Amino acid sequence: MLDKTIDILGDLIAFPTVSAVSNLAMIDYLAQRFEDCGAKVHLMHNPGGTKANMFATLGPEENGGILLSGHSDVVPVTDQRWSSDPFRMTRRGNRLYGRGSCDMKGFIAAAVAMAPTFAQARRHRPLHFAFTYDEEVGCIGAGHLVRSLGALGIKPSVAIIGEPTQMRIIEGHKG
Repeated sequence: MLDKTIDILGDLIAFPTVSAVSNLAMIDYLAQRFEDCGAKVHLMHNPGGTKANMFATLGPEENGGILLSGHSDVVPVTDQRWSSDPFRMTRRGNRLYGRGSCDMKGFIAAAVAMAPTFAQARRHRPLHFAFTYDEEVGCIGAGHLVRSLGALGIKPSVAIIGEPTQMRIIEGHKG
């Protein structure tokens, strides 16, 4: 499973999803991966149609369940000194480098890699996945996601956000 996750991470890093550009190629990639394992997928485009959130559900279509969530955008690399291409995953020893490898494409890759396993498991509650746009510039996509889920009548019971927190659980927003 680790090798599969690393392969997916390489794919995700290759999408240059800095907030100033579209994330649609990455969102389409993610949507296809979730559709392939039987998830019900919703795309929620921004008003200009240049970006989107992706929301997918495995299991029964009812309220409750767990939401695994992350953001698709990364901070710009302009004027930064990289020793390798920031949009190509590079392995050095036991570390993987590339823009977004930790925040948040690593978490997204792990969720995507496990989705087929989760899809095969018999579950009594839904498992949701939400990947948003423009977190790095004000959590714009997250607000759009909340409004969209409200309109769809979807209410997960708990959310796990894959932000790097040095392996400490944070209850609530850090800011």
